[in-house]
Amino acid sequence: MTVTDLFTSPKVVNLGLDMFADDVASQGGTAVRMDWTPPGGGDQAVVAQLRALEEPTVAATIEAANAEAYQRIVSAQPVLTGFGRALDVVPGMTPTTILHAGPPIAWADMNGPMKGAITGALVFEGLAKDLDEAYELAGSGDITFDPCHEHGAVGSMAGVTSPSMFMHVVENRTHGNTSYTNLSEQLSKILRMGANDQSVVDRLVWMRDVLGPMLAEAMTLNTDGIDLRLMMAQALHMGDECHNRNVAGTTLLVQALSPYLVETSFSTQDKVDVLNFVASSDYFSGPTWMAACKAALDAAEGIEGSTVLTTMARNGVEFGIRVAGLPGQWFTGPAQQVMGPMFAGYKPEDSGLDIGDSAITETYGIGGFAMASAPAIVALVGGTVDEAMGYSRTMNDITTGNNPNVTIPALDFMGVPTGIDVRKVVETGVLPVINTAIAHKDAGIGMIGAGIVNPPTEAFTKALTAIASRYTA
Repeated sequence: MTVTDLFTSPKVVNLGLDMFADDVASQGGTAVRMDWTPPGGGDQAVVAQLRALEEPTVAATIEAANAEAYQRIVSAQPVLTGFGRALDVVPGMTPTTILHAGPPIAWADMNGPMKGAITGALVFEGLAKDLDEAYELAGSGDITFDPCHEHGAVGSMAGVTSPSMFMHVVENRTHGNTSYTNLSEQLSKILRMGANDQSVVDRLVWMRDVLGPMLAEAMTLNTDGIDLRLMMAQALHMGDECHNRNVAGTTLLVQALSPYLVETSFSTQDKVDVLNFVASSDYFSGPTWMAACKAALDAAEGIEGSTVLTTMARNGVEFGIRVAGLPGQWFTGPAQQVMGPMFAGYKPEDSGLDIGDSAITETYGIGGFAMASAPAIVALVGGTVDEAMGYSRTMNDITTGNNPNVTIPALDFMGVPTGIDVRKVVETGVLPVINTAIAHKDAGIGMIGAGIVNPPTEAFTKALTAIASRYTA
């Protein structure tokens, strides 16, 4: 560019407010608008914390810890080894414990879908004869409510897990920890979306009496287990992102299970019913990937100095995160509204706020982080293919590295962005992208759409403050 060009046809890049770009446009020029915000959103206290964490000795400690967290996550080998009742396999489960999604929350503060799921679960367990009695019991203080994450588990949407529900058992053979999640009820009018009528309870009874026991027996015949990381990587290469699109993953999982299912002692009709149930929705493998991600991320818990996330989860009221270097602590902000296509007959104002532990997939690096591998997902969650590709690239701005074992063909086999760093989120203002289902705001209805959502900034600034307080005091 010559000096003359500079004054006659300048190339303008606009940062921050759009007013400058608007003025250029009003005078016939063009300007490239950069999506940029100042570090820490311009909050001087947050900026001071970021600067303190950049002090060379502190930064070196954090970088070493984050490298260890990243290595533990990408080297994890989650293997499906069995299925069992929650009461029998989940640590700390009791006959009157109900697990739920997201950070801790009291019964009185829960939203409609979570209350609907809990009351349905109490009827399913035989602890209440009907929903009215279940509401009374839930508020009596006789039921223990705990987050799934505090029991080594994860749960889709409301995440409600009761003692008789069958769970995946996933072992991380690299690091020795185990994770759990319940079985897919498939889609729409189901307990995890807050639905709780007799059809929902009847399905849960069949899952307890037939589906779960048959899967459990099948896995006793498969003594090697099923390598979920290998299967997940293959599913991404076949067009899934393993959160909301599970077409390939479910096919691969059933392919692996079927030889053992047919060898079980169950009747032919039961086997037909199980295979028809699996065929009723592509979501069957969705919970399986959640447990795999949980097993990998839990291996990073407790690494002193690490600012890498091990949890993103929502209870429908609050969005909570947990950090590897601050084990056992939740940092929360308000749950957001998910934006995306709604099923026919529903409007955005019908939707409940963001809910579910399924953001464990994004915490690991798949789901919204891997949308470039699944362009067809935009038909469900909205947006364009270009945006889906952009999400995967942008998540590199806030992560520690790329997972060489789980790659995206459309991005030249780039590994999925892995190891969300609290510092990078706060500094860049780039928030993790999550694709997720939308439950109706009221109990008893179920899924009404799907879309895209980001966590609240508050959760990350609270975590950053705690990190700065611990490592720079």
